[in-house]
Amino acid sequence: MFVACSTLCFARHPLDAALKTIAELEFSKFEVAVHEQGPHLRPSEVAADVAHAAARLRYGPGLMPAAFSVEIRAAGDADYLKQFKAVCRLARLSTVPLLTIAAAKNGTALDAEVQRLTRLMAHADKEGVLLALDTRNGTLTEDPDAAVALCQKVPNLGLTLDPSHYLVGPNQGKNYDQVFPFVRQVHLRDTGRAPNQFQVRIGQGEIEYGRIISQLARHGYERLLCVDIRDVADSPIAMEPEVRKLKYLLESLI
Repeated sequence: MFVACSTLCFARHPLDAALKTIAELEFSKFEVAVHEQGPHLRPSEVAADVAHAAARLRYGPGLMPAAFSVEIRAAGDADYLKQFKAVCRLARLSTVPLLTIAAAKNGTALDAEVQRLTRLMAHADKEGVLLALDTRNGTLTEDPDAAVALCQKVPNLGLTLDPSHYLVGPNQGKNYDQVFPFVRQVHLRDTGRAPNQFQVRIGQGEIEYGRIISQLARHGYERLLCVDIRDVADSPIAMEPEVRKLKYLLESLI
């Protein structure tokens, strides 16, 4: 396993400054937030100039992109697909093996979502990129059983496990061991059980890092553990010390 850092840990900085900070914290791998409403790299920008986007990710030999978190806000299906294809092409050019996207919203028919994901998977496969759904509240994957069902119905589809959503969401801390065989990436922060404790200082929440890593190891997981403490406005958390603390904690467990 490898400990990586999301660029969203430093979302109040432009991309080059965020990467500089990640490098100074001695990470060797990072996840890029390719979010249309995000601060760093937008899917529409990628679609306009893939080569320029690839150049922005070349920070230096000691720090390499290892995953993309992708959120596309397109006017229609055709534009969505155009941007998705461009992000897949950027992943290939940047030797990034994995894209994470959100599943459809709750209430979407499972068969309709299987059809959508099957189409997207075909384009990801053409570029040699893995596709994963994050386990997110408000989407079909907030239910661990539904998340597993999607992976079973769409060949090679994986999950990006975000245990915070399973601790404070409708799952309410129930067992979610059924998802571990399908996990392709992990997003980690510390989280309490109260509705206003989605993100707390490391050590003040209830995320069981050791158990999560043990379960992953049982299933032969050898990919990223991504520090994903969100740098949000008015946050009382000092980002660099918290990111460093979680980095050291995860490294001590692997």
